Amino acid sequence: MPDAPILTAAQMVEAEQRLFASGVPEYDVMERAGAAAAEYIWRVGSRHSTLVLCGPGNNGGDGFVIARILAERGVPMRVAAMGESTTASSRRAREAWNGPVEEIATVRPAVQLIDALFGTGLTRGLDKKLSARLIELVGKAKHSFAIDVPSGMDSDTGACLSPVPHFDLCITLGAYKISHFLQPGASCFDQLVCADIGIDASGGALHRLSLPAIAAPSAASHKYNRGLAAIVGGYMAGAGILAAEAAAHTGAGYVKYLGKSTGHPATHAIVQTHAPDHFAVRDILADERIAAVLIGPGLGRDEEAWTRLESALNSGHPLVIDADALILLADRGVDRLCALPHRPILTPHEGEFVRLFGNIKGSKVERARIASARSNSIVIYKGADTVIAAPDGQSWIAPPASTWLSSAGTGDVLAGMCTAQLATTRDPLVAARNAVWIHAEAARWAGPAFVADDLIAHIPSVLAACL
Repeated sequence: MPDAPILTAAQMVEAEQRLFASGVPEYDVMERAGAAAAEYIWRVGSRHSTLVLCGPGNNGGDGFVIARILAERGVPMRVAAMGESTTASSRRAREAWNGPVEEIATVRPAVQLIDALFGTGLTRGLDKKLSARLIELVGKAKHSFAIDVPSGMDSDTGACLSPVPHFDLCITLGAYKISHFLQPGASCFDQLVCADIGIDASGGALHRLSLPAIAAPSAASHKYNRGLAAIVGGYMAGAGILAAEAAAHTGAGYVKYLGKSTGHPATHAIVQTHAPDHFAVRDILADERIAAVLIGPGLGRDEEAWTRLESALNSGHPLVIDADALILLADRGVDRLCALPHRPILTPHEGEFVRLFGNIKGSKVERARIASARSNSIVIYKGADTVIAAPDGQSWIAPPASTWLSSAGTGDVLAGMCTAQLATTRDPLVAARNAVWIHAEAARWAGPAFVADDLIAHIPSVLAACL
C-alpha cells in the first residue's frame, strides 16, 4: 500500500492551481468537493435533520454545495452563515442553494452538524462567540462532521488556534493535511477520510505511514543472512531483554544480548553473552557477522555506560540508539553521529529530543527534519504523533496509535523492533518505518491496559499481515 501524501496549506494551493491551469474551472472543483463530502455524510446519517455552518470563503462554498446535494436527496437541510460569501466560487455555490440562510448566533441545533466555516490555511483563532457557538452546536448534535479540517485549527501544525470541538468524522478534501496527524489536532475527531477531488498531491516530501511490505525468508535463508542483532545491555537488564525479545520476534535470524550479567529470564533462542565491561563489549562487537547493534535500553548514564556506548559507536556496525544512550550523546556531543560509517536510527521521545537538539522552532515535522539533517540520522521522534525523518527531508507521520502505549518499556520494544528490521533490511529508513507501523499495530491487537511485554506476543500476527 503506497504511503499517502500529506500537504501543507501552501502545497495544497499549488496543487489546486495546477488543476485549474489544466483547464478545470475552480467552481467545478468545489462541486466535486461538496459532492464527495455529501456522499460520506449521506452514508452516515441518511435523512437525519442536518445543519451546515458556512464560512465566507471556499470552505463555506463547499458547505453550500453539500447542503444543496443532501437536500436533493431528501435530507431536511438548514444553512447558517457568518455573513456574505467573499469568493467567486463560494458566491456561486450560495446562489445555487435554494433555501434560507440563517444567523449562526440564533440558529437551532440539528441531529447532524457540518462545520464548513474555515478550512486549510487558517492563521488565527475563531472569534470567542463564534467558537463557543460552534462548540455548543456540535455538542447538541448526534453526528458531527468537519470539512477539510476542524475550524480553529492550524492545518500546518495541528495547533488549536482557538477551542476546537470534537467531531465524529473529518472529511479532508483532495489530500491529507499535517493537522490530521499531529497533536492536538489529531485528537479532535474520531475518524478521518480523504475525498478524491482530482488533485494530484504526489511529489511531496511528507507522507502518511501505511502498511509495509515485508519479505519472508527465502529457501536460502539462515540465521546469519537473516540478520544477527546485538543488544548491548547495562545496569537494568529488564529493558535490554525486553528489546532483545522484540528483536527476536520481528524477523532477526539471531539475537545476542550483551549483558553485564547473564541468566535473566528470556526466550531460550536469545543468546545471553557475559559482557561485564566495555572491553568485553568491544571484543564481542568485533564479530563481522553482526548486522545491527542496539544500545540504550537499561544502559545507565555513568562513565561505564559511556564507555560501552563508545564501544558500540566504534564498532562500525549499523546502530539503533535509544534511551540512556541518547542522553549520554546529548551530554557529550551529538556531532559524533555524523562521522559514523552507517546512518544510525535515533528513537527520542520529547524529553530526549530536547536534550539532544535543543528547542528547535517549528512543527514536529520541521523539528524532526532539522534534527535528522543535523545528526545525519534517521530520527523516530516518538509520541502520540510519531514522526520519522531522513536527512534529505523525506518524512512520515504515523497514524494515531493506542494511547495505552504510554507505559514503561514500550519504547524498548520499539527499539528492539527497529534493530531486527535494520538487521534484516540493511536500510535504516525502511527499518524505522516498518518498526513504527508494526509497533502501533501490535498495540492495537493487544487491546487496553497491556504492558510492554504483551506487545511481543502479537508481533508475529502483525508481521503476517505485512508479508
